[in-house]
Amino acid sequence: MFTSPGPELFQLGPFVLRWYGLLIAVAVLIGLNLSSWLARQRGLDANLISDLLPILVLAAVIGARTYYVAFEWDSYQRSWWDAFAIWKGGIAIHGALLGGSLAVILFCRWRRVSFWNVLDVLVPSVVLGQAIGRWGNFFNSEAFGVPTDLPWKLFIPAANRPGVFKTAEFFHPTFLYESIWNIGLFVLLMVLFRLGRQNKIPLPSGALSCIYLLSYSLGRIWIEGLRIDPLCLGGQPPFCDGGLRIAQLMSLSLMAIAGLGLFWLYGRKSPLPDPGLKKADPS
Repeated sequence: MFTSPGPELFQLGPFVLRWYGLLIAVAVLIGLNLSSWLARQRGLDANLISDLLPILVLAAVIGARTYYVAFEWDSYQRSWWDAFAIWKGGIAIHGALLGGSLAVILFCRWRRVSFWNVLDVLVPSVVLGQAIGRWGNFFNSEAFGVPTDLPWKLFIPAANRPGVFKTAEFFHPTFLYESIWNIGLFVLLMVLFRLGRQNKIPLPSGALSCIYLLSYSLGRIWIEGLRIDPLCLGGQPPFCDGGLRIAQLMSLSLMAIAGLGLFWLYGRKSPLPDPGLKKADPS
């Protein structure tokens, strides 16, 4: 059985250190070092990732929060200031991916480097960061699944339970499922990166990014089906009755895009169009 100790690690006067913020900081620090190492392995500028990171993190956080608030706008009508209270939780990975991707495209066009080469060295850090960040949901007692009596059940305080499940105490720890899935995907991406570097498998530019999108989305679809706090398009939580779960819809779209990208690379044996390079730039 899992039980959260609470969202705060410690408080010293007015200063409060929250688990969510600490985990995000740890993920960013690990991601910087890992992606910088992968960039050097791929022959990119050693300073490229450190130059990109502040822009990428800011764009990803803004994208993640904007995406979440846009679909939960009714919840912020009484206090619009809470829309900025990111330390309370409420960010969406698909918004982070959209905001981060736009930042990487603009950065690559500015620095005249391949978008796909940069993205390929970022995605292992991204998925590892997701695995770490999901534990923030645990400490905040949020983003859990339907009630369960499984041995690894998660206890949720009454104040955090939706009204329809007020009498239930134990729920699926979907944060744990996604964290484990992402760790497995991280291992896969690192193995593929190494095999590609050793020329043991063909791994053209962009392939690793497509594999990440396809694999992460596949896991997110079934995990999202267990959650009782989904972002809904027409319909209301916990099951989006009469509507669609946004995360599942986005995951299906990303799977289609990733599948098309892999077909382009391995079926047509052609390089992916690169949004980071202008037409006059060398490929």
